[in-house]
Amino acid sequence: MKKQILTTFIASIAISGALAQAPTAPRLVVGITIDQLRSDYLKAFMPLYGEGGLKLLINKGQVYSNVQYQHWPIDRASAVASIVTGTCPYSHGIIAEEWLSRAELHSNFCVDDRSYKGVETSEYSSPKNLLVSTIGDELKAATKGKALVYSVSPFRDASILNAGHAADWAMWIDNQTGRWAGTTYYGQQPTWLGFLQSNSIANRISSVTWKPSNEYIGTYNYYLATNQKSFVHNFTGDSRYRMFKTSGLVNEEVTKAARYCLENGNVGIDEVTDFLSVFYYAGNYQGATTTESTELQDTYKRLDDEIEKLLKKIDAIVGLDKTLIYVTSTGYDEIDNTDDFIKYRIPTGNFNINRCSTLLNMYLCTMFGNGQYIESYFGNQIYLNHKLLEQKQLKLAEVLEHCEDFLFQFSGVRDVFTAQRITQGAWTPGISTIRNGYNPKCSGDILVQVTPGWNLVNEDRGTRKIQRDSFFEFPLIFFGYTIKEEKIDKPITIDCIAPTVAHHIRIRAPNACSTPPLF
Repeated sequence: MKKQILTTFIASIAISGALAQAPTAPRLVVGITIDQLRSDYLKAFMPLYGEGGLKLLINKGQVYSNVQYQHWPIDRASAVASIVTGTCPYSHGIIAEEWLSRAELHSNFCVDDRSYKGVETSEYSSPKNLLVSTIGDELKAATKGKALVYSVSPFRDASILNAGHAADWAMWIDNQTGRWAGTTYYGQQPTWLGFLQSNSIANRISSVTWKPSNEYIGTYNYYLATNQKSFVHNFTGDSRYRMFKTSGLVNEEVTKAARYCLENGNVGIDEVTDFLSVFYYAGNYQGATTTESTELQDTYKRLDDEIEKLLKKIDAIVGLDKTLIYVTSTGYDEIDNTDDFIKYRIPTGNFNINRCSTLLNMYLCTMFGNGQYIESYFGNQIYLNHKLLEQKQLKLAEVLEHCEDFLFQFSGVRDVFTAQRITQGAWTPGISTIRNGYNPKCSGDILVQVTPGWNLVNEDRGTRKIQRDSFFEFPLIFFGYTIKEEKIDKPITIDCIAPTVAHHIRIRAPNACSTPPLF
């Protein structure tokens, strides 16, 4: 009997000891995505930074320096969706910020949804086009709705896609009013946002001036050119809020909103893990055609200041040791400097998608009889009229083969990818990244890859975009909760973030994510 009691006593001690040593999940996950952040500029402007922002993350975090996206082309929306879902556009459905709606034959913004009215905005929005779950969605499901999920961004698409389907609130700066906007999809606007609204940029825009934040901006010069100039920008006219959102000042508004969420949104205050997404901007100022600008130096300096403020607020309210933070980039830039190409006789030109589509339709008429074979075109994609092909009893594969042969004859065309070629996976260098960026529900039947250095032009929409295949280096940083300082050079892909976060907070990865966690 005594032996049995002793055994039970020892077992209870062992169990209680095991429970005491059971790992705890972080109270808060903060996902920081920085639009167009580049490793070379991140490092180059280091002398301008303080000690508690970007330097702290780089010096004390787990830094992956060789990170890439798995799809092409990359833009803000497709990048954000890939980060939070742990998969690529082929699965999550967000191929770009905009694409053509086959049903209505007009451009469709990725988060447009007429079923849900805007809050403090005239735009109707929801995440309905995001076809799979996000890390925030899985967190909500795992905690039976107890976890809090918030998203803050200057941009509507980034805020909603980061928030996912089950978030408590997503907010962004409205292009027309300058107020913090939302959507009724997520219910009613939290009452604690009232004070933030009364202090939004809308109430101050007329008196706001962007100029260098200190005397060193412009004096310190990383660029080869030495004639860096100071600047002063005011924000006026109908596009004033759009302009403001591409300035170095916008990140201050984002930090204010994120800090206000930390102070009043009850995130990170209990044992249930919460999620806060923060989206910053590090791209070029609107209208600029080169990255070699004093404005960009100031943007990175101000970004550093805002990250330091955010980290201090997290530490004060939740504790950095109880918060898992990841920081990464959208992995692209929007620089257009073809003027330099012409000046220095670098090969360049214009590929006009509208003219090309007209000629392609004439060619198909010659081959198969009169008809409107080209239903529409958008970006680098051409959409065929499937109903007409059915009426004429034409095989889609045969028509696509003729289209491919014809389009290869155009100057400025590097390659032509038909839907059949993409989905069948016929081997071509780089075709996997193109397939990952393709989605059968919204992509075109033909994708035209323009030669690097050439412009993709759509005269009907008045757009011009230069084609670049240059390597874009950006980091992934994990910081805070149990993270040890480490520098890692091995190549990784962006879809590693979601499963790694899921592993740390002990939930399932998003439902289309098949990538294992990093550590």
